[in-house]
Formats: sequence, structure tokens, C-alpha cells
Amino acid sequence: MVCSRPSVPPSWMSAAASRVDFEGNVSSMSDSIFTPPPPDPVGAANKNIGADVNLGFGERTFSAAGAAVLSVILVNPLDVAKTRLQAQAAGVTYSNVTEYICARMTAFRTSGMFSDLRCSPSCARAALFGPSFICPPDCFTYKGTLDVFNKIIQQEGIARLWRGTNAGLALAVPTVAIYLPMYDVIRNWMEDLTIRNAPYLTTYVPLVAGSMARSLACISCYPIELAKTRMQAFKEVQGGAKPPGVLKTLQGVLPSSGYSNNMQNLQRYRTLWTGVGAQLARDVPFSAICWSTLEPIRRRLLGLVGDEGNVAGVLGANFAAGFIAGGLAAAATCPLDVVKTRRQIEKDPTRALRMTTRQTLMEVWRDGGMKGLFTGLGPRVARAGPSVGIVVSFYEVVKHVVHHRRANALY
Repeated sequence: MVCSRPSVPPSWMSAAASRVDFEGNVSSMSDSIFTPPPPDPVGAANKNIGADVNLGFGERTFSAAGAAVLSVILVNPLDVAKTRLQAQAAGVTYSNVTEYICARMTAFRTSGMFSDLRCSPSCARAALFGPSFICPPDCFTYKGTLDVFNKIIQQEGIARLWRGTNAGLALAVPTVAIYLPMYDVIRNWMEDLTIRNAPYLTTYVPLVAGSMARSLACISCYPIELAKTRMQAFKEVQGGAKPPGVLKTLQGVLPSSGYSNNMQNLQRYRTLWTGVGAQLARDVPFSAICWSTLEPIRRRLLGLVGDEGNVAGVLGANFAAGFIAGGLAAAATCPLDVVKTRRQIEKDPTRALRMTTRQTLMEVWRDGGMKGLFTGLGPRVARAGPSVGIVVSFYEVVKHVVHHRRANALY
């Protein structure tokens, strides 16, 4: 458990120190590392925010991990829809006649070689081609979020809306294990340094330490994030085939073997971190916008709940604040999310290593203008709002319940 520091930071820092990765991964740093701030006009809110002063490492990890698991499972279909729309704008097609024909010919199933080219058995637009019906390409073209849902359910089954969920859940444990300890180490070191040399900078230590720890966790766990995006973006061409899992997807990212020395092999594995710059460029501003918006709203709402607010009040205040903040942050960082997706789905390893975030951003602007930069905005905002609300409210309710149980046990 992290010990409290002797200095008392401003009240807003207690919430800024809590961090859960609202993009699908768990990142937990509890505000319990700070002592409660002194009373102010919204003292009730500060009391609720600092309620987890005595929570242990296991309890904080459980509350953050439980919140992230719940969020991933509930909003994953919106993540799939967003990724499909962004991948389609980048040139990924979901009806490739050549691939289907080759797959059927390879399997020596010529009598049914075109069966997968029909979007659904009831499609009235399908035309007879040889022994089977074939749908026109626009039957496989997504026109919006609801259209993505409809076509995935009809063509691939409802289970595919949760494609990549296992990869999202797999990010939870390593991200928490890296993020929380590194945040503590960096924060303690920077606080000691600023208190001795520049006390006026101590206020900003949690934000800087959180960004550095988040960057390290993101870089360390990035290949799983890459696998998740690819699993959601690409559609299997062989009917009935089991889609590849995380490991098989990552193996497909790596260029073919045959490198002669260790340096070339190292270059080969660099492709597993394709787009990590875009991921960092998206996550850091997302966190800054989200927390700076969430905290004043949450404090005001918690102030209305009062000192003895019940679980429903704490849940409602945190969910409302998280919903608004998550939606605004997601909308503001949508262009960077488009860039991240485009870099992660690039199949040419050589080009993938040459691409930069700035070049990709300019490419998106050149190809689609403002509309291209905000491709998938609807499902991204619809996903981030509830996701942030679920994570923050679940996390705070667990803290609230544990705190009150311990307080009651003392009397």
C-alpha cells in the first residue's frame, strides 16, 4: 500500500490521481495516495472523493479491474463498429470476390464456391451467378453505426460484435501491474524533488507522473492493443473458419522470417509496435480533457448528494460526470483515433514502419477532409461516454462501500 505524503495537494488532484484507461484497457491509480483535503465550499464532495484513504492495493486493483471488465463487455460492440468504419475509410473492403473464390477453390468446394458472396439468405438484391447467388458490393459496405450492427449480425453472427473482447480483457492485469507501481515511484521521486527545489510545481506532479506511467504501460502492453484493433477491423473470408486469436493475429503482423542477423530480427519485431506514437498522442490529451471536465462536474454533483450520500447518489453523480467528460474527450481526440486505427491495420510491414502520426494525419485529411478525420465519431462518442461513466461510477461506489463498512466497524 502506498503511504500518504506529508504535503496536502489541492482537492482536484485526488480525482486526477485516479486513472482508468477508458479506451478499453485498465489503468488504476487510486486517489487514496493523498490525505483528504481541507474543507471547502463543496466539502461533501471532497469527503466522498477522498473516501478511500485506507484502501489497500488489492482493493484498489479489484475495483478498477472490475470496472474495466464490465465496461469492455458492455461497450465492445460500439468499439467494433467504430473500428470497422475507420478501417473501411482507410481502404479495407469487406467483400473481396477474389479472396472468396480462391478460398473455395483451394478447398475444392466448387459447387458452393460463391455461397459466402451473399450477405444473407433473404437478400433480394442477390443476382444468380453460376450455381449461386452473389450480392452487390454495397451489401458489404457500412453506411453508419446501426448499419454496421445490422450487417455484422446478418453476415457474421451476433457474437462477432464482441470480437477482440478477450484482447481487451487481457490488457487489464499487465497494465495495472505496470501503471500503478510506476506511478507511485515517479510521483514520490518528483514530489521530493519539487518540494526541495520548486514547491510551486508540486501541484502538477500527479499529472506529469501519471502521463509518464501511462506512456510506459501503453508501450509495454501495446502489441495486445494492436491485436485487438486488427481482430475487430478484419473479416474472415472463409465461411465457418474460426477467427484467429491474439497470438495468431500478432504472428500475422510479423513479416516473414529469413533475416540473417539479430539487428534485422529486431527490426522485424518492431512491427508489433506499429502506431504506438498515435496511441500515445491520443491517450494523453484524452486523459487531460476527460479529467479536467469530469472533476468540476463530479464535485458539484457530489456536493448536492451531501456528506451521507447513499450508494445511488454516488453512482449517479459519478456516472453523469463520467458520461459527459468521456463523450467530450472522445469527440476532441477522434482524429488521433482515426490515425491510430489506420496505422494499426496497415498490412505492409515496410510501409508500416515508415509511417508517422503526422504523415498519416495529413493523408487522412487529403483523402477525406474533415469528414475523414472524424470517421467513426458517433460510435466512438457513444462508446466513451458510457464507458467512462461505468468505470468511474463502479470504481467510486466500491470505494464508498468499503469506506463506510470500515467506518461502521469502528463504532
